[in-house]
Amino acid sequence: MPSNQSPLGALPARFRRSRVLIVGCGDVGMRVARLLAPRVRVLALTSQVARMAPLRAAGIKPLLGNLDEPRSLRRLAALGQRVVHLAPPAANGSRDLRSAHVLQALRLRAAPLALVYGSTTGVYGDCQGEWVSEVRVLQPQTERAHRRVDAESRIRHFGRATGAHTRVLRIPGIYAPDREGGTPLARLQKGTPVLVHEDDVYTNHIHSDDLARACLMALWRGRAQGVYNVNDDVVMKMGDYMDAAAALYGLPSPPRLPRDALAAVLSPMQMSFLAESRRMDNRRVRRELRLVLHYPSVLDGLAKGMSLPMA
Repeated sequence: MPSNQSPLGALPARFRRSRVLIVGCGDVGMRVARLLAPRVRVLALTSQVARMAPLRAAGIKPLLGNLDEPRSLRRLAALGQRVVHLAPPAANGSRDLRSAHVLQALRLRAAPLALVYGSTTGVYGDCQGEWVSEVRVLQPQTERAHRRVDAESRIRHFGRATGAHTRVLRIPGIYAPDREGGTPLARLQKGTPVLVHEDDVYTNHIHSDDLARACLMALWRGRAQGVYNVNDDVVMKMGDYMDAAAALYGLPSPPRLPRDALAAVLSPMQMSFLAESRRMDNRRVRRELRLVLHYPSVLDGLAKGMSLPMA
């Protein structure tokens, strides 16, 4: 499918006249915008004046506003018929006040809206390698995951209180060869070690392009207050994934260390991603949103990227 062709096909006229507001228009947000433009008017919130010209060049109407300054967001209610909220929370605390500020502004809208929020699979916590569906009880174990749980709770309450159709996407590791830091190549070139097999954890991925398509499908097809795991089909432990990627790049496999020894090498942040093991069940996103992955395997996505020019 061409990058500028909507995964939903030809949109009805009433949708072509609609507006989509992207809050957090980074890599994935830009991919969402490219899928929509020029048939749907796309607006994007940015706090940086320097980003306004590049957004306009991409056919996106930029809106200047700061998620940490609620007064700057007041006009969002008049603009957002459909909202894709991909902005991360602040770096500290257990609450997501940025999402609170967005919802406060959108609450002023008289007519109901549709809102898709990009959360994280980290809200499930450590599942000890078990299969995880959307009905599993949330057990966040890090402060950043607690912030995402807080955001999800606020969004569900917003939907019930206003009649908005909210959808939450729980997202694992995002990758793409044309995304900054979007492949394991640099880690492999540095020889960064991984866990020995008996200590290793399951890892899950989604290609940026597939995630952008899932955002749009959720926006138009998702059920009200729906929650969706958005990940590819690969079931693989982290060390095995790095071994396979190394073979793909023609590099040596990374060294393997026991957990205690690895903790002396990696930062606490890096180790926190190796403290949780989950196998994500993506059947609901396939069934309800009818998402057909372009990259069902992370290794296919990495391999295809090797034959494409880098952005």
